[in-house]
Amino acid sequence: MCGIIGIASNKPVSSAIINSLRKLEYRGYDSSGIATLSNGVLNEAKSEGRVDILEKNLAVKNMLGTIGIGHVRWATHGIPNTINAHPHSTENVSVVHNGIIENSTLLKKYLIKKGHTFKSQTDTEVIVHQVDWHMQQGDDLLAAVQNTVDELKGAYGLGIVSKQEPNRLIAARSGSPLLIGLGNGENFIASDMSALIPVAKRYMVLEDGDIADVHLDSVTVYDSARNQVERTVLISTLSDEETDLGGYAHYMKKEIHEQTRAITETMEGRLGADSVLELPFGDNARDIFDAAKELKIVACGTSFNAACVAKYWFEKFGVKCDVEIASEYRYRQHVVNEGTLFMTISQSGETADTLACLRFAKDLGYLSRLGICNVPSSSLARESDLVFLTKAGPEIGVASTKAFTTQLVGLLMLTLVLGRHHGLSAVAEGRINESLRALPESLDAVMLLEDQIVEMAEDFDQKEHALFLGRGIHYPIAMEGALKLKEISYIHAEGYPAAEMKHGPIALVDENMPVIIIATRDNSYDKIVSNIQEIKARKGIVIAVDTEGDLLISKMADFIIEVPDTPECLMPLLSVIPLQLLSYHIALFRGCNVDQPRNLAKSVTVE
Repeated sequence: MCGIIGIASNKPVSSAIINSLRKLEYRGYDSSGIATLSNGVLNEAKSEGRVDILEKNLAVKNMLGTIGIGHVRWATHGIPNTINAHPHSTENVSVVHNGIIENSTLLKKYLIKKGHTFKSQTDTEVIVHQVDWHMQQGDDLLAAVQNTVDELKGAYGLGIVSKQEPNRLIAARSGSPLLIGLGNGENFIASDMSALIPVAKRYMVLEDGDIADVHLDSVTVYDSARNQVERTVLISTLSDEETDLGGYAHYMKKEIHEQTRAITETMEGRLGADSVLELPFGDNARDIFDAAKELKIVACGTSFNAACVAKYWFEKFGVKCDVEIASEYRYRQHVVNEGTLFMTISQSGETADTLACLRFAKDLGYLSRLGICNVPSSSLARESDLVFLTKAGPEIGVASTKAFTTQLVGLLMLTLVLGRHHGLSAVAEGRINESLRALPESLDAVMLLEDQIVEMAEDFDQKEHALFLGRGIHYPIAMEGALKLKEISYIHAEGYPAAEMKHGPIALVDENMPVIIIATRDNSYDKIVSNIQEIKARKGIVIAVDTEGDLLISKMADFIIEVPDTPECLMPLLSVIPLQLLSYHIALFRGCNVDQPRNLAKSVTVE
């Protein structure tokens, strides 16, 4: 869960590396570093903390060099400090790494016996020593990296330079994303497309096992069998504007307010006059959907919560659905029923646990594998048999917002397509289709509630615990609301089915415990009313998200957030937005960094 940039150029690269590291900082921000080669000298600068601190150190060192590598870190092995920051270097070689080397302890013991001295607590340092050792045996840099990766177990995206070969940059990928950017008179490596936006529109995606030999005027790629291969050159459509703040104070706020646009674009060209089109899911989607009898969905974090919402949709329209946390899925036995469609959901398409499940499921007898993802060039998108691409655009804030709601829209569209194959009437589908078209207007109305939510947030910034409750399809929304609050405000929060409150959590309710409850009008409305009464009987503070015009809830709750009346199946898309805004403003009042919360990184590319 780190960010990598590397540049081979005919001009100084340190400033360009710093600019790209800023674009990557959402992937890791506990430390950063840079190494460059200049006149046979390997220069290095590292800092704990943000890239701004690193830039000040660079100004002091006045680092030169036309080839270099940079890194922003999210710590896995070793505390965040300068010693553990990347790059890791010997006198001859410097390495940046995203991933985890699982056999690092064994390799380290082996290298210590050979006389190597280690400075850091990281697993990465074994890589640089192993490459250096192979070069001491006579390998050039490419061969040394090839021989080293044969000895590694785990996941890695690597950028490696050596002062013995000052015009060469080697990249290697296994399990961690890595791109090659193709510029004019210079070439790049990066772990994320955002780092390439200012410098290269043309790019290639390295496959697992690939090693790239990068020079300023050429790139040669070798596969895991060491055969020279061609990788497809793609053109990025991303712009600086999409990854800039655009006048907003924080990326999270920008991305909350981009949800109307993102959802509109996700639906565009995929809704027919009265029905959802099947082709956006893949050329052979219709045949697969005809044969699909049930679903297995695996995902992590926010994507898992989206899948839990979708379970209610699928089963309402007659499609059996099972949802599982991706990190648990591979570690037990499975019974796969005939006709089961396997699904994965991931914003980045590089979530390590989810990708591992996708690969693990390939030989288990599933009908096919469908992915829902936001990044067309991602591993998940490329390795799935079918893929539905959301149109959220880059999501920089660590706490997911627009990725969640666009996933929900994609899942609801899939529900309608599969429901059609299981008896959903054209009339019923047409009604939901019409409601989807009207959704952007309702989303805009919810955004107008922000000033009211700010006033509520100010009353709760000193709280240390919160309970989120929902019933039915809103139970997963309660889980998502709790996740947002704990992620960015560091308030302990739990999302619970409202009826389960009586089986434990009600013991926590008192006058100091805010309870956020989703109380929109649906088939469990009367039960939710009873749950609110139970909370008030114990002096709990109730914030209710209810349906516009509901007089009963407004008399019972301490605070109300009214969302527009909309069909029950679409209500989660409206009710989640006040929870996002509430968490955002509570975090601001608490002085938290909402875009880069402590201990978290955006794309979880390690197990």
